[in-house]
Amino acid sequence: MATTKLRDQVRSSFTQPSSGRNCWHSPHSSPSVRVQRFILSPQEPESLPSHSSQVIMSRKVVRTSKFRHVFGQAVKADQCYDDIRISQMTWDSNFCSVNPKFVAMIVDASGGGAFIVLPLSKTGRIDMSLPTVCGHTGPVLDIEFCPHNDNIIASGSEDCSVMIWEIPDGGLVSPLKDPVVKLDGHSKRVGILSWHPTAHNVLMSAGCDNVIILWNVARGEAVLRIDSVHTDLIYSACWNRNGSQILTSCKDKKLRLLDPRKGSVIDEKDKPHEGSRPVRAIFVSDGKILTTGFSRMSERQVALWDPKNFGEPLTLQELDTSSGVLLPFFDPDTGIVYLCGKGDSSIRYFEVTDEAPYVHYLSMYSSKESQKGMGYMPKRGLEVNKCEIARFYKLHERKCEPIVMTVPRKSDLFQEDLYPDTIGPEPSVEADDWFSGKNGEPILISLKDGFVATTKNKEFKVIKSLMATTSSSSSNRQSDYVDVQALQNEVKELREMVDELTKRVSELENK
Repeated sequence: MATTKLRDQVRSSFTQPSSGRNCWHSPHSSPSVRVQRFILSPQEPESLPSHSSQVIMSRKVVRTSKFRHVFGQAVKADQCYDDIRISQMTWDSNFCSVNPKFVAMIVDASGGGAFIVLPLSKTGRIDMSLPTVCGHTGPVLDIEFCPHNDNIIASGSEDCSVMIWEIPDGGLVSPLKDPVVKLDGHSKRVGILSWHPTAHNVLMSAGCDNVIILWNVARGEAVLRIDSVHTDLIYSACWNRNGSQILTSCKDKKLRLLDPRKGSVIDEKDKPHEGSRPVRAIFVSDGKILTTGFSRMSERQVALWDPKNFGEPLTLQELDTSSGVLLPFFDPDTGIVYLCGKGDSSIRYFEVTDEAPYVHYLSMYSSKESQKGMGYMPKRGLEVNKCEIARFYKLHERKCEPIVMTVPRKSDLFQEDLYPDTIGPEPSVEADDWFSGKNGEPILISLKDGFVATTKNKEFKVIKSLMATTSSSSSNRQSDYVDVQALQNEVKELREMVDELTKRVSELENK
């Protein structure tokens, strides 16, 4: 009787048919849960297990990660930036850039393009009359702070120009119309900007003319022009960790790995995603490449590639069927990639590792309102005493809302495993040296003592650019960039011309 009763209990606990003899998978349980079952028959009553192991449930070991419980949380309402007219342009850029001193956002402007730059501490309602940076004659499409000088920001616009601006420490007190330097070289609108991660004063711009230009900002000149590689609109362009390579995605459905100083293609991948919608690509750990795109059925995808073998992706995962382009942000210190979809109301985050399936889903931050853009704070701008590993600045229709990503820890002590030495603001190579072929690895700093935006320059090493810091006019400031050698050559040519004219005049007089 006891054997019959036990057999009935075991059988009643599994109502689904078994696909094999020894295991059963519940459609309602996670794939990692595996339930062992024993098949009992009247001919095998003596093979019953003991009471302590009548039903064995063995849970597959969950992948251990210190970031499994990372959670995102929006700050309180009084710490947001309210009443801002965020730009209505449909361009797929971040529309926001942030560093430990300032947050900059592209805004609507009549008669040209503009963006605002606010000190991080200036939260709450933003006055409509707040001064803007308004030197462009067309809408601003992309902005990015210089990683080596928190007061310098670059902007690209529909007016085909790139402008470099210097923001005073306390923020703007009057509209800023004159850039430190204006960079002209594109024939169509400029939609992508990216500063070199290690070289001082090197800026990359990509325009709708399918051209990439590398600028020496300190001299105000275009040094390299990559114009014969891309046959269609460039969707994204980014540097690798030391800036020795450039990765681009293009409307011609090709992913290209470029040598920026030679302007040549190192390798390329055709159709990383089958769909026709925009593809974004970034470098992640160990030189691998992560792409976001769309399938042929317009499902959003994320894939990881090894440039040494571009044939097949290491992993390809389908996410959902939303239409917004996924903007990827990668943290090399933690190996976490954050995917923020334009028009979405969520931020997904994954951990990139060396173990299959390589890109491991962690969690998702969700909110009610959709995002029009997203700014990503550099690691040195985070609050390490609160175990903050990332901070986003989410743009709504009329405000900017910081979102903090935190690893829950009980201890208030510095968490060395969460904060390895990270990239600091000091460049490792000068522009002229980099253009001549020299590479420099990022100079790392420790966050053990923390970093706050009010830290003075003498306490936090910042290399000032060659840009003028006085309040002189734009023409005077730009004179600092004039190539002395070129001036000398021009003077020499003028002298020779004068000598020749003098000689001709004397010959005519003798006649």
